Amino acid sequence: ATVSEPAQKCCTENIQPFLASILEELMGPVSSGFTEVRSLFDKEVNEIIQDFQKTNDITKLKENVDQLMNLPFNSVKMEPCYLKVNLLQELLQDLKSRFKVYHIDFVIQRTQNFMQELMENAVYTFEQLFSPSRQADSAKVATTIEKVKLRVLK
Repeated sequence: ATVSEPAQKCCTENIQPFLASILEELMGPVSSGFTEVRSLFDKEVNEIIQDFQKTNDITKLKENVDQLMNLPFNSVKMEPCYLKVNLLQELLQDLKSRFKVYHIDFVIQRTQNFMQELMENAVYTFEQLFSPSRQADSAKVATTIEKVKLRVLK
């Protein structure tokens, strides 16, 4: 009871007025990172489609889809996504001094973990939706892949 009122007053006067602008500022790099994840998934699936259209090889298609399943764990390909979130380091430094925000690295790492998890979910969903169609007529496979990709991106 003794601490509650001063703490409430401190939050109301010194933190709450800035929350909306802080959130907006932080969401820039976070949104950019998640957009990069989406773009990477789109690019990788487009490459699978193009490769299949050139070769019409179902075995190669299976290999490419298997490689897609490893995309979330491919640090080289995921790196551009993670770099977008590293901009939080600079933004959070300002917050650290103004609001005593600590564990900046933890915030960045958790955001990158969520990005990897999103990619895992995307490739898993893609594989689950596409798997029944693998035995389909090879003329329809590229169209099916495109439809599945769009469904996942939705």
